Amino acid sequence: MNIYIGNLDYGVTADDLRDAFSQFGEVSSANVITDKFTGRSKGFGFVEMPNDGEATEAIDSLHDTDLSGRSIRVNQARPREERPASRPRY
Repeated sequence: MNIYIGNLDYGVTADDLRDAFSQFGEVSSANVITDKFTGRSKGFGFVEMPNDGEATEAIDSLHDTDLSGRSIRVNQARPREERPASRPRY
């Protein structure tokens, strides 16, 4: 299951996410989304857990808890919506 984690402190790393979620089971991947130009965190990330039961337990247990001083939002990730192609900027 792919899990969305929002309201992250800008200092949180993928390893921090992996550590937080691994207490509930196997974590196959963890990443923090960063701005492609500045490299700074955008304040959200994703964790992939292969076992849906463990993932659901992690979501229920970690939603609205403190991680690095901020109350994080945790829920099942939804597929990205298709966005219309943007016009080229000149």
